[in-house]
Amino acid sequence: MITLLLTFQAQLKQLEQQMEDISVELPEVDLLKSISGIGEKLAAAIIAEIGDIKQFGHAKQLVVYAGLDPSVHSSGKFTASSNRITKRGSKRLRRSLYIAVQCRQG
Repeated sequence: MITLLLTFQAQLKQLEQQMEDISVELPEVDLLKSISGIGEKLAAAIIAEIGDIKQFGHAKQLVVYAGLDPSVHSSGKFTASSNRITKRGSKRLRRSLYIAVQCRQG
């Protein structure tokens, strides 16, 4: 059991090193790291989730992809006073952005 744990830890270190090597080559990483709360690993995670940013014609499309767009509840004359996010998009991207906000606040 301990041998298995040590093997997994070694593999994790190797994967983290590979991520770091790849992220050095991406100019987007430096751009994201310039935002408070986003470090090397979080920038890599965000880039991995978004992929090619050119696939989004407008910022709104990226917001929808992340599942951060508000859902509007209305029926007849009733319109909800508080709207929640749809959460229909990428759970991993939304989580990465949430972590960035938490890092910035704390």
